[in-house]
Amino acid sequence: MVQQLEDENPGIYNDSSKTFIDLYMKSGLYITEVVKRLYNSEIIKSEIPNDHERLKHILENQVYGLAPTEIIYRIATSFIFSELTEGISQKNFAQLDAYPYAEAGTLEEKLDEVFK
Repeated sequence: MVQQLEDENPGIYNDSSKTFIDLYMKSGLYITEVVKRLYNSEIIKSEIPNDHERLKHILENQVYGLAPTEIIYRIATSFIFSELTEGISQKNFAQLDAYPYAEAGTLEEKLDEVFK
């Protein structure tokens, strides 16, 4: 999926203003792979050369995630936020089952509420 995004949108991981969301996190692997691509981008490295500041920027400004249950939320955020991420906000990650909102056509409004 991460490679498919790159194939369909060349250079997508070179833009420090692009945002990505996993609406139904399970393990956190998808977001982690997106973070790796952004973090290793030579263009983003040149914009934000400090490793910790680059990781902080990515996790606080570029990636978002929703987990359907508390246990999955804990598993995913533990995987995404290792000891290397101390001092980095987890505000872009929430425990919320997005399915009912997507089904009702109100997901956009709910996302605005959760991530305001």
